[in-house]
Amino acid sequence: MDYNFADDLRAIREILGYTQFEIAEQIGVEQVTISRNELHKTNPSNQLMELVYNFAFDKKIQLNRLKEMLWIEKLPLNHKLLFHGAKRIIEGPLNVHVGRINNDFGQGFYTGETYAQAISFVSGYNGSSVYYLDFNSQNLKCKEYQVNQEWMMTIAYYRGALDKYKDHAIIQKIIKDSRNCDYIIAPIADNRMFKIIDSFIQGEITDEQCKHCLAATNLGKQYVFVSDLAISQLKIVERVYLADNEKNYYKEMRSSDSKLGEDKVKLARIQYRGKGKYIDEILY
Repeated sequence: MDYNFADDLRAIREILGYTQFEIAEQIGVEQVTISRNELHKTNPSNQLMELVYNFAFDKKIQLNRLKEMLWIEKLPLNHKLLFHGAKRIIEGPLNVHVGRINNDFGQGFYTGETYAQAISFVSGYNGSSVYYLDFNSQNLKCKEYQVNQEWMMTIAYYRGALDKYKDHAIIQKIIKDSRNCDYIIAPIADNRMFKIIDSFIQGEITDEQCKHCLAATNLGKQYVFVSDLAISQLKIVERVYLADNEKNYYKEMRSSDSKLGEDKVKLARIQYRGKGKYIDEILY
């Protein structure tokens, strides 16, 4: 799916109250370039898109956040807007069988519930973009996780940290429950959070310490599509361009949030020291 550059260009210009000549002058191109792009008479170059979207962001126009609001307003009843941060373009139909098997919940198609969440995960990659998706959950079976022992151990299993316990009854139940559904709703666990889970698996902290440390680093929820039926009810509605200035803004925001989260983790380790069970007490 291509970007809606012609519509975006016109929207940016009209929000600012500029003529085609005025915006062309501002970004350093010819007026005919603006005209031809708004009329879909040419395909925009990467250089032009970067100029336009950076210019808009510098003018405090958060176009992609505005689109998020508008899409939410126009979705049908009982549909939900989801977001997928992509390092590269999605080619062909959406598929639950192409992802890495060592993701949080194994192979599947991963999405988030906000635009800010999606861009924060791909802001460090060249050519990345965010896809907006319309999800209809009707007649689908959902497995929802909270920040608790089940969630921590499910992620630990799929990330390969519980291989030596894979035949244990608790682990077998975790595997069954995580696949006896069409899609999963669960807190996101990034690599920083997995280090905390790994500390629990290695016997360094209890499940209570781990749970409260993870709750302190809340990144929101993810929707993971694991069945063909579920993915058939997920439709891409738009792909949005990520300009460098916007990506840098979200990188700095995530870095700031990470520092606060790290301090909360240290405090949670102290406050819940000795409370709960260690991994060998659970999988004895």
